[in-house]
Amino acid sequence: MKKRTFLKLTSALMTAPLTAPLASWMPGGRLKNWAGNLTYSTDKVFYPTTVEEIQQLVKRLDKAKTLGTRHCFNDIADSTHNLVSTRELNKIVSLNGQDKTVTVEGGIKYGELAPYLEEKGFALHNLASLPHISVGGAITTATHGSGVGNGNLSSAVTAIEFVSADGTLHTLSKAKDGDKFNAVVVGLGAIGVITKVTLQLQPTFAMKQYVYEHLPMQALKTNFEQIVGAGYSVSLFTDWQSDTINEVWIKTKDTDGFSAPPEFFGAKAATKNMHPIATLSAENCTDQMGVAGPWFERMPHFKMGFTPSSGVELQAEYFVAKQDAAEAIFAVAKLGKQVGPHLFITEIRTIAADDLWMSPCYKQDSVAIHFTLKQEIPEVMRLLPVIEKTLAPYDAKPHWGKLFTYKHKDLLSRYKKMTAFTAMVKEYDPKGKFRNAYLERNV
Repeated sequence: MKKRTFLKLTSALMTAPLTAPLASWMPGGRLKNWAGNLTYSTDKVFYPTTVEEIQQLVKRLDKAKTLGTRHCFNDIADSTHNLVSTRELNKIVSLNGQDKTVTVEGGIKYGELAPYLEEKGFALHNLASLPHISVGGAITTATHGSGVGNGNLSSAVTAIEFVSADGTLHTLSKAKDGDKFNAVVVGLGAIGVITKVTLQLQPTFAMKQYVYEHLPMQALKTNFEQIVGAGYSVSLFTDWQSDTINEVWIKTKDTDGFSAPPEFFGAKAATKNMHPIATLSAENCTDQMGVAGPWFERMPHFKMGFTPSSGVELQAEYFVAKQDAAEAIFAVAKLGKQVGPHLFITEIRTIAADDLWMSPCYKQDSVAIHFTLKQEIPEVMRLLPVIEKTLAPYDAKPHWGKLFTYKHKDLLSRYKKMTAFTAMVKEYDPKGKFRNAYLERNV
């Protein structure tokens, strides 16, 4: 180590309070997000291990942002000042069998929580697409969700604990705190640091998964409801390069009695396990072909043990009202030649309405059109406005943690509670401690 670097680190250690663990600003560079398309703007990253440490740290810092598992594709969690990671707050706090709830620290990953719940005889209503996503991060961006009656991951929250800008610890519950609760759960990192979350559970259940290939696109015009309602969770995968949906993934509870016909609205039953991108190996995909397994081994598309350290891709996702879905899908299909060269795959799925102010499914049953794109940043950023213009007649809302090019005025017209949300943010963070460029630009 060079003398100058040693002296700099020694000085930092001497002056930093013992309650604030040394940040990752040791030699080695700044952190990147999961996909690698974003390098965070500061190398000062703190890893507190207790709620008390977070309170002291937040109280001391002038500006900060919270980091989860860094799965967002944009700068929602970026800071030019300080980053507070919840990586070490990853414990299961308590399980209430009578109320069917579990309380966990905000940094726990779904892949760590799910097997524990199964062992205790419980299940979550939904799971993240990958097992290494943190509960706190998924909730604050209203991520994922699939199934006609299933809300996104934030809709499972019944109580939330967080540290606000002055270091105060707050707890809000769905049962007692009404609007405040609905404002805070999908907080976009603007409210504070999520320390604990209580999630609603249900009894454990087994699932089966079936895949059908080459669903005629025209079937969506007259049978959309029946197709997306065929199972507990249904996903449509397409590359927009033909007049068919490449694959239909139907996940059903073992007790639902899905008959698994050889043909499904013109699509043919797959004869082997499939990857959402048909040309890729299905080795890391969850078992299909009607083989029963625990909910957490079927609900995600990828196996719990498959935890990639990075994903060289970009993602964008847009939500439209369910009644507009078929028309919006056909509108995007017309962009096939423009989208195709930059796309890995698109997933289309339904999400139930919720009451969370900044959720894209607020008071609206929705369909998400999700694009997994090649990491061709200039080309993708030119493509997104084309997609957004095509979806404009349907008031499409973007996923907060993925790429989009909407302006503030566009978001304000789509998120009806945004003005009320910003007022609530000022109550918990009057001086803008958790504000960053993303929030200034979009909210």
